Amino acid sequence: MKPYKSLIGTVAAACASLAFCTAQAEPAWPTHVITLVVPFAAGGGGDTLARLMAEPLGRELGQTIIVENRPGAGGNIGTSIAARANPDGYTLAYGTNGTQATNHWLYKSPGYAPGDFEPVSRFTIIAAALVVNSADERFKTLEQLIAYAKSRPGELTCGSAGNGTSSHLACELLNQMAGIKVMHIPYKGGGAAMTDLLGGRISFMIDVMPNVSGQIAAGKLRALGVTTPERVASNPDIPTVSEAGVKGYEFYAWDGLYAPKGTPVAVLDKLNAALNQVLQKPEVRKMLESRGAIPSPTTRAGLKDFGAEEYERLGKVVKTAGASID
Repeated sequence: MKPYKSLIGTVAAACASLAFCTAQAEPAWPTHVITLVVPFAAGGGGDTLARLMAEPLGRELGQTIIVENRPGAGGNIGTSIAARANPDGYTLAYGTNGTQATNHWLYKSPGYAPGDFEPVSRFTIIAAALVVNSADERFKTLEQLIAYAKSRPGELTCGSAGNGTSSHLACELLNQMAGIKVMHIPYKGGGAAMTDLLGGRISFMIDVMPNVSGQIAAGKLRALGVTTPERVASNPDIPTVSEAGVKGYEFYAWDGLYAPKGTPVAVLDKLNAALNQVLQKPEVRKMLESRGAIPSPTTRAGLKDFGAEEYERLGKVVKTAGASID
């Protein structure tokens, strides 16, 4: 009997030891700080939205999420860095319609492929607005701007944050759908374009609401339309571009959370659940909507399908516009 009891004790001890070792090898995620790579400069629209999401998401997960800005090449530099990170769930990527779709059409070699990432969930759909300087009395409505552009081809100018950016492609889509010819003026960043719009040196811009809402509220810019299919909750008096005169026009930015390819499914599922929970919180929704960003969480498969559709849709806009960066 004693040898039998001794054997049981040995087996139990071995099992306990094995369980302990397994627990040590695979601790519950997350156990330490998570890094969110934002491939844009600090202070911009994308960086602002990423930081707004990082703090409540970190609380939901029980860990701090720090934002690491790695700007350059339209988001390609930081996105490439995130793609090569260890797929352990401790390095995540802030992705946008630019980094996950249009950059693959604009650059010959962005440094990463769409398949280098595991989609987690979309954050938001981000409305843009067509804005003019409030001092410009010629354009109180979009119909007036379109009529003017048709009567004077090439005279009006549309500023953007640079070739191939969302603000550039939004202008090109307006040209295509409204049947007008507006001259595109690329800048090295949206801030420089905004300075010239406020100074009266360009005619208009189509930029995301987080970048223009403050100037609209201050009365320095007049919004002639928002680019989403529906009006924006924070500015319900602004019609959609489709309502205002260019039927069917839609061009919005979006952002989402991605992880390097090979990140464990359990981690991805936990991230998706946490992010969906955060985006349902009234205080988070209010904070995002006040900036023109519409909370739009998805399943992991939902973001994968949406990203593939956007890749094709935005690729057509880029090809039609003839836009290229290198």
